[in-house]
This record gives sequence, C-alpha cells and structure tokens, in this order.
Amino acid sequence: MVLTNNLTAQQLDFHKVKDIEHQLDGLMELIDTAAIKIKLKEVETLYDQDPSELNKLKLGIIYHETALNLSSVPKSQYTGYAQKSFDILSELFNQESLNQEEKLFVASYRASSLSLVGAEKRKLKLVGQAFDLLEDAVNKYSDVSYLPEFLRGSIAENLPWFCFKKRKFAKRDMQSIIDKQAENSEYADWKIMSFTYWAWANQHQGRKNRKQALEYLNKAIGLDPEYKAGRQKAEDLKNKLSKQK
Repeated sequence: MVLTNNLTAQQLDFHKVKDIEHQLDGLMELIDTAAIKIKLKEVETLYDQDPSELNKLKLGIIYHETALNLSSVPKSQYTGYAQKSFDILSELFNQESLNQEEKLFVASYRASSLSLVGAEKRKLKLVGQAFDLLEDAVNKYSDVSYLPEFLRGSIAENLPWFCFKKRKFAKRDMQSIIDKQAENSEYADWKIMSFTYWAWANQHQGRKNRKQALEYLNKAIGLDPEYKAGRQKAEDLKNKLSKQK
C-alpha cells in the first residue's frame, strides 16, 4: 500500500494540481450563504450548457458547499444536496478519462459529501465510510495538496465527543498542513491557511498552547482582511482567549 501511494504521488503534477485549484477557487470553502446561492445557479447553468468533466466537478463541489452551509435548517429546501454531490462525484470518480490531478479533487470532495450524507441522515456508519475514503485520499494526495487533510480535519472537529478516535484528526491534519506550508509556501492559499490557523487554535485552547494559539489567530486574521475565510471566528476566539488567565 505504501509503495502504491508513493507511486501515485510521484505521478501527480503539482503545477497541474494548482491550475485546477485555481479554476475551482471561487467554489471552495465558501461561507457567504447569499454567494453560495448565486454560485449554485451559475454552475448549474454552466453545466447544462457544457457538461464537461471540469464543470461536472464544479457542480459536485457547489452541491457540497450548498449542503454544508444551507441544509442544516429542518425541512430546508437544500436537504438532499449532499446526496446529489456524492452521486455526481461518484459518477465522475469512476470515469476512466479522469486524470490523477482531477481525481484528487473528486476523491476528496466525494468523501466529504458522504460524511454530510451521514450527518443529514444521522447514520454514523456513512461517516465512518467517509473517513475510510478520506484516509485513502490523504495517503495518495496529501503530499501535493492540502485538500484531503483539510476536509478530514474540518469534519473531525465537528464530530460529537464519543467519536474521539476520529476527532483526533482535527489536530493532526491541521498541524500537518501548517508543517507542509512551512516547507512550501505555495502548498495552500491564504484562505485555507486562515481557516487552518483558526482551526489549530480552536483545538489548542489550553494554557499550555495559549501563546502559539494567539500567534496563529493573528495570522488567521491578517490573511483575511475582507472576512471571507477564518477571520471572524479567529477574532471571536482571540477575544475569548485574551480574557482567560
């Protein structure tokens, strides 16, 4: 397995990964619900006009973001978008024409969508299956992309306390992204690092890590001047930690 994973990583072109990431940037990690609704209509129209693999990937991602941000309200009109995302990305995942760089994004978001399906249907078994898929994606792709670890860590930090074996990934994955970013400044963009620094601090609120947490919160704030990533959460947490002795 290790040999296979290493070979897969070696076959990936970092610059191609970054090119795809750039094309998808406006759809990933959205927090403005109004913007998500606009993007949803735009991407659906785009896919109807041109059902290419890239546009299909965009559709799967915007459905993921819709489910993540808009389906939590009971009887929401967006209930079921997690399943839509998983189904679309599963179709794409099984297409032989998909290259490895594209598959990185498909595999990562497909796994995350499955976790959202599990949360929506209250089926922990599906969440467990999602973590298995994410483990595979992390093993194959995390050397060249933050995405699988970022998604896994983000899911893990929102799990209930009794899922402690999986919650550990919240700390592990965010630290891993920070370490890789220190080695290669192009590994993740400002938006992801803003979220990541906040997430690390959120997971290390004790006195022992207070100095480092506040340092990372300042970084999260500085990277996000327009409040499009982790700034608001970082400011709220910084205010909380600053009041503690």
